[in-house]
Amino acid sequence: MNDANALLYAFVWLIPIIPMLAALLIAIGFVSGKNRGESGERQTTIIANSAAFLSLLIIIAVDLHALFVEMPGHIHLAQWFASGDYQINFSFYLDTFALVMMTLIAVISVLMIRFSVNYMHREAGYQRFFMILSLFMGAMLLIVMAGNVVLMFTGWELAGVSSYLLIAYVYDRPIAVQNATRVFITNRIGDAGFIIAIFLCYHLLNTLQWTEILNSADTIGPLGSNILTASFLLAAIAKSAQGPFAPWISRALEGPTPSSAIFYGSLMVHSGVYLMIRLQPVLENAPIIMGFLAAIGLLTALYGFFSNLVQTDVKSNLIFSTTSQVGLMFFSCGMGWFELASWHLVLHAIWRAYQFLHAPAMMHMMDKETRPVHPMLRKQTWLYTASLQRFWLDPIADWILVKPIKRLAHDTERFDEKVINRLVGLPEQTSAISSVADWEKQKSNSSTSAIHKEQVSRAYGLAGKLMEKLADMLYWFEEHLVLKSGGEGLLKLLNIIGHYLLQIEELLSEPRYLILILLATFVVII
Repeated sequence: MNDANALLYAFVWLIPIIPMLAALLIAIGFVSGKNRGESGERQTTIIANSAAFLSLLIIIAVDLHALFVEMPGHIHLAQWFASGDYQINFSFYLDTFALVMMTLIAVISVLMIRFSVNYMHREAGYQRFFMILSLFMGAMLLIVMAGNVVLMFTGWELAGVSSYLLIAYVYDRPIAVQNATRVFITNRIGDAGFIIAIFLCYHLLNTLQWTEILNSADTIGPLGSNILTASFLLAAIAKSAQGPFAPWISRALEGPTPSSAIFYGSLMVHSGVYLMIRLQPVLENAPIIMGFLAAIGLLTALYGFFSNLVQTDVKSNLIFSTTSQVGLMFFSCGMGWFELASWHLVLHAIWRAYQFLHAPAMMHMMDKETRPVHPMLRKQTWLYTASLQRFWLDPIADWILVKPIKRLAHDTERFDEKVINRLVGLPEQTSAISSVADWEKQKSNSSTSAIHKEQVSRAYGLAGKLMEKLADMLYWFEEHLVLKSGGEGLLKLLNIIGHYLLQIEELLSEPRYLILILLATFVVII
């Protein structure tokens, strides 16, 4: 190793670490009370600006080294984690595209931090904003510099957490917190795909290093390539607000304008595109996924285009335009035009950052009313309605995911109250029937068939029908044999068993539990 390379290795790891250390220093200063209030803004500004500028200087030095000496390529710094055959290294992969993205991220972050100094002046959360912004800069640099998929996933998660914290910047507003939570949960679906991809990388290739993954792409085979790229694709479309995940990005506008510019206008929204471009050799062996990628990108571009035509405020207009442009980048990747997607990414990030930062000033420069309805939408009222409703993606997501999960949570709470609490001796919080005696008492005061139907026979699906038959058998056994036999000991035991079976039957009578059992069986088999 020559002296130039040794010097490079000595400082390159500081590029993502310095902004993260700045975030830590700002947090420590705030907790200790040294940089709170308006008097602490200067100290916070110096730390955030200095860290961003210092990272940019090191990146420029790496760029010059790549230009005049050699491309750094894969840089192994240290072993991060090892357990048996599993090993994760702290390493970087600095090729031409990574260096371009590093420079872009650092330049936009420096400009964004400088812009935010005046924009956020005298805000109650000034220190918190710059702490999160510095953390985000380090996370984005880690994503593009990572030499293995686990290190990239670390940056991926830190960027997601930063996004959540800045969307909920005004945390005393319920709509901001609600939108931040929804965005966070939506991105967790993509993170699940990323985790599966990490497992597949090790299972199929026995490596987590980007260089080895890309060089071994031809050895995976069509099936392995399709499964691996599909997992990465799920992570990419969720992070870049594509396809069914597109609505979350419009909810993210609750944060301050500088955070909207750097997160959803120029940098984080392109993370999925960067991941797809990085996976080029693997994607080229998965034509089915590439076709799916092109379709998702094209449909999202159309969604963003038509939704943009009915927006009446500047930030919403820009965010739907961003969605459309990122969709075109995914379409380019799906068509195999990776170099075009790379140029599109860089130029769009620069232009969109400028537009978002210019948006507040543009509001004061406007001298006319909101633009009229587009002629195309004026002629097609159904298309206008669909665009105005953003193609009902949010209600569809609620119907498919949110409502079943809420019902599952409600059933779990009922199970806890009616079964678990009684098992441990806690008082029950509901007025449900707790014994055969109570049941018989209600039967004497009301219609037997109505109560039986309400308490026992409410069943859906195959699993529900089976539980209904079982409950009917137990009821018949209890009424015809136990109650007539006079056996008090057996009656007491069956009272307890029958009660719990009734409660479990109520909870298991929903078809979603059949899906839950199938998923659990699948996990056990794997």
